[in-house]
Amino acid sequence: MLKLTPRQQIFLDKLFDLYREFKGPVHYSIVADKLGVNKFSAYDMLKVLEEKGVAASDYVLNNDQVGPGRSQVVFYPTNAAAQFLTQLREEMRYSSDWQRVKERILKRLAKSRQSNILEALAESLSSLPDAKTPLNYCAEMISVMLLNLEHARNAKLLPALDTINTNSPIGLGTLVGLSLASILTNDDDTRFIDKLATHTRNFQSQLTELSDESIGKLSSFLNDAVALVRQSKSNYQLMTS
Repeated sequence: MLKLTPRQQIFLDKLFDLYREFKGPVHYSIVADKLGVNKFSAYDMLKVLEEKGVAASDYVLNNDQVGPGRSQVVFYPTNAAAQFLTQLREEMRYSSDWQRVKERILKRLAKSRQSNILEALAESLSSLPDAKTPLNYCAEMISVMLLNLEHARNAKLLPALDTINTNSPIGLGTLVGLSLASILTNDDDTRFIDKLATHTRNFQSQLTELSDESIGKLSSFLNDAVALVRQSKSNYQLMTS
């Protein structure tokens, strides 16, 4: 997802509202007036949004002028702005459900330790289409990738969990690498492997579309999920020693 600061989001949101109100591009002084800032600050911010691809500008003649005259710059939101605001509002809409979603996935991950890992992995994969937001999908995929590493225990990839930095977004990329490596050593049904590989690559792509806030939530979720798996691994080692 495009990265905008909170201040940039405010200006973009206001530009979008004004564009709909005036049914066309608006002068930067109007944006300034509505937000209570000076017109030069508004102009500079709108130019920043233009550089980011969510706003565009044009030059038009002042309506009060007759004949040749000095043009003025007006701004309007792009299609990318509409997509950004839609996704942002979707994330806000479902943010209240995040705690419930996280607890449900962690509970299912813990329960899988008491059942057949391959069956649990297949069940988690089947639930992916039901994820309502990119954030929920990525959380589900973290569970899938951890289960995949658990399933690949004989490939000695599970101990690599200890190398994952769960306090940083880098850990999400590390998990992707470990999961893809385990897929290469997997001798399960080809269709199952292909499905797993496709979703893992899709997860990687989705990460680039998420907001910083969502990435932070995922990193925190990864920390909780890895702690759960490490605890399960320790219990397994105690039982088999």
